[in-house]
Amino acid sequence: MAMRDIRVIGDPVLNTVSDPITEVTDAIRQLVDDLVETVDADGRAGLAAPQIGVNLRAFSWNIEGEIGYILNPVIVERSEELQELGEEGCLSVPGLWFECERPAYSKAVGTDLDGNEVVIEGEEIWARLINHEVDHLDGHLYLDRLERPVRRKAMREVREIFDL
Repeated sequence: MAMRDIRVIGDPVLNTVSDPITEVTDAIRQLVDDLVETVDADGRAGLAAPQIGVNLRAFSWNIEGEIGYILNPVIVERSEELQELGEEGCLSVPGLWFECERPAYSKAVGTDLDGNEVVIEGEEIWARLINHEVDHLDGHLYLDRLERPVRRKAMREVREIFDL
């Protein structure tokens, strides 16, 4: 297992749709180990494979003392009802937090390394995590989900801080 460096905004891997994992190999097992090791640090709730430079559909989480991972997650259910605006941040946009609206409830299904079904679901932080991480796998940052005036402000700050 290895703690991996986090890719930051401006890196093309963060804007690329991730490929499905078609076979569990030693490289995939190492990827999962690295995702779990890297997410297991204070202040980290979730980590998608593209954030460590790997263009594959996998993410890990560290929520309420539970650390886990999912391969090839698909959101199968989300509420029409939206959460109240909540502060959201991202390891790939370090130091910046903006209010972002997400579904109040979400459920994703995928697999583990042995091919067993993994289901993660929940409200509030769980719903935010599921949508945030699947967005990464689809080539989106949370900044893409911000309402227009907030997004303009966010992008100004991003350009200043990250010299984009």
